Amino acid sequence: MFISGSVNFDGIVVGASLILIMWIGRMACIKGEYYFSKRLWVLFLIIGIVSVGAALFIEPVICSSVLSIFGFTFLWGIHEIIEQEERVNKGWFPRRKKEKHDR
Repeated sequence: MFISGSVNFDGIVVGASLILIMWIGRMACIKGEYYFSKRLWVLFLIIGIVSVGAALFIEPVICSSVLSIFGFTFLWGIHEIIEQEERVNKGWFPRRKKEKHDR
């Protein structure tokens, strides 16, 4: 039978973490492209590879799952940063104004 006597919250924790991590990833793409341009993709690549690699060696399944979701979110974020630049060019998001000391 699929239903046991004890309650298991592992799936709820992973699901809630997924929503939070996706929100953090989306905001990182928007704000990162705004302040640092699409060159930020290199940092996203490093964060993604390190997170997914570390998830391979972490024993608790919940921690490994959450860390791999974090890593794959940032790997997907590379695509989103490039798309974000196109959204800015279309006028859907504001373009950062250059200050006098920015050259």
